[in-house]
Amino acid sequence: MKNFLLILAFGFTTISFAQDANTLRADVPFAVIDQVPIYPGCTGDDNRILKKCMSENISAFVNQHFNMKKMEALNLPPKIYRTAVQFKIDKYGNVVDVQANADRAEIEAEAVRVVSKLPKMKPGYHLGKDVGVLYALPIVFKIEPPKKEK
Repeated sequence: MKNFLLILAFGFTTISFAQDANTLRADVPFAVIDQVPIYPGCTGDDNRILKKCMSENISAFVNQHFNMKKMEALNLPPKIYRTAVQFKIDKYGNVVDVQANADRAEIEAEAVRVVSKLPKMKPGYHLGKDVGVLYALPIVFKIEPPKKEK
């Protein structure tokens, strides 16, 4: 029987698409936003504290909901697998536009499924309005070789 270990390396990476230098960006980078999106249950006024709370809660959510039994059913060779997931928390607080990139379509589909289930959040706030915030989330899991029986 294969042993599995799910590791979530959660580093917020942002992507933004500016319309031009004089126009408010449709989606604001996480690093410069006035107020980050707020995960349910996170409180405070400090962006650093809210960012940490959000990161920890998203990590816990993905760890809890990522279905390693699906990965086991694929009979993947033992190694570390990485999946790059991009998503946006829109100006209404919904997780939208979830995309993943992995070696196998089944891994991508599972990553998209899990991230798409994240709860609605309080949207990010920048220059006086609610805005969308883009993220990149690496999901890393390890499939270990089967243990030898004695």
